[in-house]
Amino acid sequence: MSQPCKGKATRRKLLRGVISAAATVVAAEVGTVLKGVTTERRASAEERFSTDNEVLRMQQDLERALRKPVEQRQWVMVIDTRKCIGCNACVVACIAENRLPPGVSYRTVPEVEVGEYPAVRRVFMPTNCQQCDNPPCMKAAPPGAISKRPDGIVVVDYTKFRTRKAFEAAAKACPYTALYFDDGKYWTQGTPRLQAYETRPHVEYGQRWTRMEGQLPIGAGRKCHFCLQRLEVGMLPACVTTCIGRAMYFGDISDKRSLVADLLRRNPHMQVNANLGTRPRVYYIAEDVKKNCQVCHG
Repeated sequence: MSQPCKGKATRRKLLRGVISAAATVVAAEVGTVLKGVTTERRASAEERFSTDNEVLRMQQDLERALRKPVEQRQWVMVIDTRKCIGCNACVVACIAENRLPPGVSYRTVPEVEVGEYPAVRRVFMPTNCQQCDNPPCMKAAPPGAISKRPDGIVVVDYTKFRTRKAFEAAAKACPYTALYFDDGKYWTQGTPRLQAYETRPHVEYGQRWTRMEGQLPIGAGRKCHFCLQRLEVGMLPACVTTCIGRAMYFGDISDKRSLVADLLRRNPHMQVNANLGTRPRVYYIAEDVKKNCQVCHG
């Protein structure tokens, strides 16, 4: 059996020593460079990264807003119609998050025709409750059934908004067709048994609800609330995080550093049916859609 060459072994050992020494020198130099980086420069780098990553930036905006008193937060949604591809992923995410039954969808994605012949095209315009600052539904509903939070979200009290008559009055007043009635239907109705995902408890308005016969929210009016249950634990609305086209934005417009405030400063935008004086909190970035677009939720 041949013996290993001692000369080669020595060279390998020497090479390993040189590499190890070089690595030590490089590590020391990198450490010296990092020590020279000020806290301000590091913060600036982090800020640039979060600016490039829109979801991360919105998350940081949300965390900053939640450190303020509720009356100092002003939630809004911004939708860039130029990016929406009409995939309806936001609709599915909303249904799953809020345990919505057949016939109830807090949001839809209608198509809108814009332009004049022959330059006519269609765009997708995701819509939901506009969280109006002057909500006509609140005036038409029974006292206390629909109210406006200090942060701008319009909320429902299931214990007071629970008759078909009350729902129809409020729904008729809403110019966005954003209200729905939970009539107790199930996706798995008519099968051997209801599936657990339809009857397991879920959280809305700070309470746990179970969609079982005779229990709320069955028999009550329902609507979008910007996924309030997610916001209060530091999470963005389900539709925003699900959007694959990055067409959905959410944040505190009173924070001038927020992404939503930045987008509205830099882009032409409009609000649906703003001419009715409802003062909606959902903005659409769309250069070629009329300012007072008559798109409804349905």
